[in-house]
Amino acid sequence: MKTERVPQIVLGLGAGAVLAGAAALFVPGGLGDGGGAAPAPGAVARAVSAAHAGAQASLPELAALIGDREAWLRAHPGDDASWALLGTAYVERGARSGDTAAYVRAEKALERSLAVLPARKGNADAQLGMGALANARGDFRAARTFGEAVRARDPRRWQAHAVLVDAYSGLGDYVSAGRAMERLRALRAGAPALSRASLVYRYRGWREDASALAHDAVALAATPAEKAACLARLGDLAWERGEPAEALAAYGPALRLVPGHAPSLAGRARALAALGRTDEALRDYGAALEALPLPEYALEAGELYESLGLDGDAHTQYEMLRARATEAGTHGVNGALVLARYEADHGDPDRAVGRLRAEWARGHRSVHVADALGWALYRAGRAEDALPYARRATETGLRSALFAYHRGQIERELGQWGPARRHLTEALRVNPAFSPLLAPQARRALAALGEPPEGGPRDVYGGGAPRSGSSRTWSPPPRDERRSPSPGRPSRTASPGASPSGTAPAAVPSSPSPSPSPSPSAGR
Repeated sequence: MKTERVPQIVLGLGAGAVLAGAAALFVPGGLGDGGGAAPAPGAVARAVSAAHAGAQASLPELAALIGDREAWLRAHPGDDASWALLGTAYVERGARSGDTAAYVRAEKALERSLAVLPARKGNADAQLGMGALANARGDFRAARTFGEAVRARDPRRWQAHAVLVDAYSGLGDYVSAGRAMERLRALRAGAPALSRASLVYRYRGWREDASALAHDAVALAATPAEKAACLARLGDLAWERGEPAEALAAYGPALRLVPGHAPSLAGRARALAALGRTDEALRDYGAALEALPLPEYALEAGELYESLGLDGDAHTQYEMLRARATEAGTHGVNGALVLARYEADHGDPDRAVGRLRAEWARGHRSVHVADALGWALYRAGRAEDALPYARRATETGLRSALFAYHRGQIERELGQWGPARRHLTEALRVNPAFSPLLAPQARRALAALGEPPEGGPRDVYGGGAPRSGSSRTWSPPPRDERRSPSPGRPSRTASPGASPSGTAPAAVPSSPSPSPSPSPSAGR
C-alpha cells in the first residue's frame, strides 16, 4: 500500500571554517513519485518534524534517519527522493561529526537520485543536496551553480536562496549574498534565515545588527541542536568584538543544551584563553577536537601551546592539522585556506602563496582568502605585492582584528608608519586578545613605532627630515623577528603599484559596496 510521502532534509552544517557559513536545512517535496515509507515513530519522526521547521535534528536522530532510509532503499532502489534525502543527511553528518568520508557517500547517493530522476526533469531535491555538499566541501563555485539552477526553475524555493547565501559568501560576492539573504527572509521566517542574515550583516561590518539577529535566531530556534548552534554563533560574534565574558555567557547554555557541542567548546576555549585561563582553554580545545577534529581547531590549539612555550605540544597539534586536512582532501574537501594559514606562519610561506593563488584563480575571493594571501605574500618577503590583498580584506566591511593586524604589519614593512600605527591600534581596539601569539606582537610593534614624529605627514610616512630645531630623529622601527619573512629570504617586492600577478593593481578588484538593508541600526 502506498504510504504518505516523507519530506526530505538538507540540514544545517553549523559553524566551520568557515568559514564560511552553514548549509541550509531544507524540506524538499517528498520521497519520489512511487511514494516512500512512513517515518518510524521516535527519532526518525523527530528528525522529519525538525525538517518541517527548517531546524537541525540531533545527531542521534540524524543517525536514525540515515538508517531508516538505507533500509528502505535496499528494497526500493528506484526512489529518487529517498536517495536525495540520504545524501543530504550524509552531508550533515559529515559536517557535524568531522567524518569527511560521509561526503563521498553523500555524493554517491545524490548522483543515484539524479540518475533516477535527472535535474532537467525537476529533481531539485538532489540539486539542492549537491549544493549543500559543495558548500560543505568548500567548492563555492559549484554550490553557486546548483543553487542558481534551482532558483531559475523555482524562484520561490527558499532552500535555493539559503544555499546561495553560503556560496556567494564563500566566493566573496557579498552583494549577491545580501540579495539572496533578503529573498530568503521574504520567503522563510525562523532561525535558519536569521542566522544567515546575521552572517551577511557581519560581513558588512554591522556588528550590532548581526548580534541582534543572532539573538532573534536563538529565540526562534526550533530544536535543542539548532538553539545550540545559534548560541555558538552569538558567542562567536561577542568574542570577535573583544568581549570574551559575554561570549562565555552564550557558550555555556549551548553546552548545557548539547553537551560536547564542538563549535561551543572551541569558542569557549578562545574566550578562556583571552581571559588568561589557559589550562581550561586547552582542556576545551582537546574536547572540541575529540568531538569534531577540524584542522582549524588544531591550528588554534597549537598556537595557544606555542604562546605558552610548549613547542612540543604545539608541534603535535600542527601534525594533527596536516593529517586531518590531507585526509579530508581525499574526500573532496578544500583545505587550502587552513593549510595556507599554517604554512604562512609555521611552515613554508611560498607554498602558502601557491595554494592561495590557486584559490584566487578559482574565483574564491572572500575576505578570508584575500587576507590569507596578503599575509602569505608578506611572509614570503613580498610586502608590496601583499598590500592590495590586505586592503581588500580590511575595506570590504568585516571588522577583524586579525585582518587589521596583518595589514598593519605589511604597512610597517613598507615604511608606511602612519597607516601601520593606525591598523595595529585598530586590531587591539577591535579585540585586545585576538590571538595568543599575535596580540602581544601587535603591542610590541606599536611600542617600536612609538608616537608620531613631530615633522608632519612626511615624517609620519618616513619621507622627511626632522623639523628644524628639533633634536628628535626618525628611523625605521625594528621588524618583529618572529613574524618577519624567514631569515635569508630575499625580498621580492614588485615595482610600486604592481599587483601580485605582475599586472596593474586592478587585478585585485575592490569589493563592491554592499547593497542597503532595511532599517539597519545606528552606531556600528
